[in-house]
Amino acid sequence: MLNLSLPLRLQLSLVMVIGAALLKHYAWLSLGIYGAIAVIWVWLLHAPVRNLTHLLGGELIFLSLVALPLGWERASFLMVRSLICLIIMNSFLLTLPPHSFGIALKILPLPAPLKENLLLAGQYLEILLSEVTRMQRSAQLRGITGAAGWLRYTSAAMIGALYLRSLDRAERVYTAMVARGYRGQLPIDSLLKPKERLTLFAASAIATSITLHSYFSV
Repeated sequence: MLNLSLPLRLQLSLVMVIGAALLKHYAWLSLGIYGAIAVIWVWLLHAPVRNLTHLLGGELIFLSLVALPLGWERASFLMVRSLICLIIMNSFLLTLPPHSFGIALKILPLPAPLKENLLLAGQYLEILLSEVTRMQRSAQLRGITGAAGWLRYTSAAMIGALYLRSLDRAERVYTAMVARGYRGQLPIDSLLKPKERLTLFAASAIATSITLHSYFSV
């Protein structure tokens, strides 16, 4: 994986996403450059391609329902631009180490209460996915295999049990965090090193030039 700190990886991802989102409509050349950058970003982060494609498939189905009523020409540009932005951010999210969401989040200039809520939400989602995996493994041990079998197994009662188990575990995790000194702030230095600042500046300059070129090119 690319040897960059989590805060820097998050900021680089945001720079690329914002640059692509601000492109002038129908600037296909600039969009193609961002597409190449997105592919390089996936390669540098060693993002799991199979998980990435599955995630993109579900997101693009929703986006197509929103974009297609705008007309085919406009929708095609919006869909490709959204795809590039999703590739960049999903590659970052899929390569996050466990329980490191707060480390990457701390660098952003957001209000402290919002950071705390996002941190706890990220922790709860990790706990929820862990409990789902445990329940799927339990179903397999009972001889329930395949997607259809799993859907029959997840009745309303099982979903309620999943909620209660994940909520109980989340409360225990939060209590343990408070016992170890958590007060809404992570005791982690989020300042970027000089080389990382230079990398971020260079990436911002490149993204700015590509985006501005889309407006001034004929």
